Order: sequence, then C-alpha cells, then structure tokens
Amino acid sequence: MSLELELKDRILSGCYKLIGRHHSYHNHLHLDWLRSCERIAGAPAKVVKVPEYWELDQKFNPFYVRRNAAAIAKSISRKINSHSYVPNDPHRKKIPKPGGGERELTVFQIPDAAVSSYFYSRLLAKNRHRFSSFSYAYRNDRNVHFAIQDIAVDLAQNARTFIAEFDFSDFFGSIDHAFLFAQFHENGFLVSVEDEEVIKAFLKGRDRGIPQGTSLSLFLANMVCWKLDKSLEKVGLKFARYADDTVIWSPDYSAICESFNIVDAFSREAKVPINLKKSDGISLLAKDGLAAEIASKPSFNFLGYAIGDARVSVRDRTVERIKKQVSYLLYRNLVQPLKSKPLKGLIIPANDRDKALLTAMLQIRRYLYGGLLHRDLVAYIKGERKSLHFKGVMSFYPLLNDVPQLRALDGWLVSAIDRCVQARSKYLLSHGFDRRHSFPFTVERDLLVGKYRRKRIYGKRLLEVPSFQLIFKALQRGVIESGIERVMHPESSKYGYGDS
Repeated sequence: MSLELELKDRILSGCYKLIGRHHSYHNHLHLDWLRSCERIAGAPAKVVKVPEYWELDQKFNPFYVRRNAAAIAKSISRKINSHSYVPNDPHRKKIPKPGGGERELTVFQIPDAAVSSYFYSRLLAKNRHRFSSFSYAYRNDRNVHFAIQDIAVDLAQNARTFIAEFDFSDFFGSIDHAFLFAQFHENGFLVSVEDEEVIKAFLKGRDRGIPQGTSLSLFLANMVCWKLDKSLEKVGLKFARYADDTVIWSPDYSAICESFNIVDAFSREAKVPINLKKSDGISLLAKDGLAAEIASKPSFNFLGYAIGDARVSVRDRTVERIKKQVSYLLYRNLVQPLKSKPLKGLIIPANDRDKALLTAMLQIRRYLYGGLLHRDLVAYIKGERKSLHFKGVMSFYPLLNDVPQLRALDGWLVSAIDRCVQARSKYLLSHGFDRRHSFPFTVERDLLVGKYRRKRIYGKRLLEVPSFQLIFKALQRGVIESGIERVMHPESSKYGYGDS
C-alpha cells in the first residue's frame, strides 16, 4: 500500500474513533439528562461540549478531517517524500498528577497523529525483537498484565526477595536529545533516514524531552531505555519496566545493590533524574513471620496492583477509587434528590418498589461487571456458557488472587447499600413520606443480599447485589480457559495504572 493510502486509512480511522467517542459522550449525556429529569424537578439544562482545541484549527475536528481525508493524506505524503514534512503546532494542556504537580499532554492535529501512528507501527515492526522481554509498555506483544503475572510467578519461588523500586521525574519531558539521537545508530536499531527525519520533525522546537500524547513517543521511550534494560539483564537481574515505572528483584542482596548503580548511571547518561520521593529504593519482600535484618514489607505497589508473596491484590489507592465511584452512584440516586427543601426528588418509593434503588444497582453492576448479569457470570463459571465479554472496571485487574480483600469489598458494598437505603428512609420521612414498613427499608443488613436477590421486577432478579468475588471467579476462569488478552478490558493499554 502506498504511503498516501496508508495515511488516508489512518486519518479516517482516527476520525471514526474520535467521532464515535463524541457520539458516545453525547448519548451518555442525553441519557443522564433524561434520568435527571425523572429524578429531580428543575433538572439542569443539557450542555453539549466539544474539546477546546477543536476551535483552534479545523484539523483537530474529526468531522472536518473526515470530509477532507484524501486531500490531506495526499499533501502530507508529498511533504514526507520531499523531506519537508513538519507537524503543525499541537495543543498543549496541563493535567494534574495524583501525587501533586502537573503533566503536560500534547495533542497533535488528527493528520499529524496519523503520521505519528504510521511511523510508530513501522518502527515497532522492524525493531520489536530488539527490545527486552522485561519491557512491557507500548508494545503489541506485551501488556501490563503480562508484567504482573511474570512478577508474581517469579516472586512466589523465593522465601525472601530483595526489591528495588525506581521512578523517574518527568521521564518524557527530560530525555536528552543527544542521547536519544545516538540510539538511532546504536544497538542494532533499524531507523531509516525517513524515520529519523519524521522523528526530528516531531521534536522540533524542544531542547529536550519527547511529547507525551503521540504514538511515536511510545517507541522512542522504549528505545531510550534499551541500555538500561540490557545492563540489568547482563548482571542477571529480573525486572519489569512499564515506561518509567521499574521494579527490580533478586534473592541476592549484592545483585540488587548493583541495580542502583545501573539505574543511576542510566539517569546520568540520559539526563532523566530519579524521583527520590516516589522511589522506595531497596527493601526486602518477606513472608509473614520471617525475621528481616533490613527494611521489609509484605507487598509493593506496581501498576495498580499490590504484589506480595503468593498474593496479588488491588492497591489501596485503587480500592479507594472504586469505593468512591460506587458510593457516588448510591448517593446520587438514593440520597441527593431528597436533600433539598422543598423536595425536588420525583421518585418516591411505593408498593414495595423503589425505582431509584433499581437504577443505582444497575449502574453499580455496569461499573463493576460491564453490563453482565449475575446469571451470566454464574453460567460462565459453571461452564454452561463458553465465552463472556468483560468490560467493567474489574476486568482491568484479571490477575487478582487476594480472596480476603475481595470478600472485604463485598462486605463493604452491602454495608454501603444499607447505609444509603436507611439514609433515604430518613430523608423521605422528613418530607412526610413514611416508608419504614415497606421494601427495601425493612431489610436488615445481614439479610440484604438474599432478599434483594429474591425480589423480582418484571419477573427478573434486577436487584441482585454485585459481588467482587463473583466477578473474580469469572475472570479467573476466563484467564485459564482463554488467556489474559481475551479477558482483560479492551482499553487496558490506555488505563492509568501508574496514576491509580
């Protein structure tokens, strides 16, 4: 396929993705507005927004670019062939980091993003075999879950393991260009003159660093870390690197100390400083009960997981994020509409029915399960159903095995539902609606799961309480039967594991 046709296909693909995302947003906004109109009187007007950078240039707008894709592709291909291509000025915006500070995200115009995507794919296809098998980010043959599985399996083989955790400050924004350009002609990488010209065009105007938010930078990030990866391999260290998040382990203390020297040498050469605040350094991962002569801990956090000896959990910060979202769904449906005086809430439970509770349970189930029903999961676990399409938040974590943590989450969910239902009862009473003697307000916490499950609405068990343990069992079976890639969430590569 010619460069022009390849670019046209990628431009159109990018347009369809953005248009689909905008339509999905619009549909979600409209449905949410309709629900608000049903829940409360005087619901706020629906306001449809578009990204602010659509107004900066038409080539940010996918509807315009789609109409002119052929002409744009022809123009860009000519510029690339004549060695005069330079991407248009991108939109830069600051995004707050969870731990404080800001990260700059660069949004290129759709045609330039297509060029970046094309050369990323071309470079990766030629050089994939050069990358370390312990490098898991920005590749089509590795992913975050492969990293977690490899770490967990290896750590389980040792009673005590020394761990070194490192993180770099502003990794993308700090990379030294002299070091980066030297990699084009070292270490066996296959980079053509055309590849190099396009890469330098995307870096034009920068003294250092590579733009975060474009496909081409993903390849460059892995290429920059090639020396680091190979240096760790040469001394026999096991490690997992996902972009700039790196964890290294060894049963040998002297070997793990050498890892610090290797990381420090790379930091100085690439001029990417080590983030001392986020890097825990060297510690001992030991089984419970074993004596430790240096700083030890039962687990460490990596890419949204907490990994310990024979245990893989959801890290605490991610658990809090999940709880916060579930609590919001309960509060928004059950409590918030009743807090105003005079009453704005339009859904008043009657005849042992509460539509607001039903809506809350459906939304929580969709958040955790991705639209699957309780019976779907049970049938799949029993082998009565051959396949499931997992899309809920829990499918971002298919390798969990910490059953006590999941059991505790199930207990918390039941408690959260009960608290909101009882708060709803009190607010209803304050508005003159006494529902203390009807369902669901008569249900005791210990009986909540069973009674909600037996309650039928239109002949269906729509009030079933979602279960973290149930989705875990389904994901576990899916991983064993079909493999990680068939079970994990389709957006796993874009999920902010490191930011969670």
